[in-house]
Amino acid sequence: MQKARIKLASNNIDQLNEIIDSIQDIAKKTKVKLQGPMPMPSKKLKLTTRKTPCGRGKATWDRFEMRIHKRLIDLKVDERALRLIMKVPIPESVNISIELLE
Repeated sequence: MQKARIKLASNNIDQLNEIIDSIQDIAKKTKVKLQGPMPMPSKKLKLTTRKTPCGRGKATWDRFEMRIHKRLIDLKVDERALRLIMKVPIPESVNISIELLE
């Protein structure tokens, strides 16, 4: 039986958890073995900008941060389970990649 590795990444944790829940439901319905979701380290993108564009005044700063949350799921899949996973609606803010391993 083949093994599929699903990598998910998103800056919106709620949408990421919804997709993971739907993949877990598919795994329960098709009775395939599921490992995960394994949380991977979150990537923090930080940006610091000056509040005043002219450079005069106080040296005050705006600090922005965006976190990229990552999850990893391993499935022992058959063809039916893989087709159902491919039909899951995925929002634009979520990146997904599926690798088939032997």
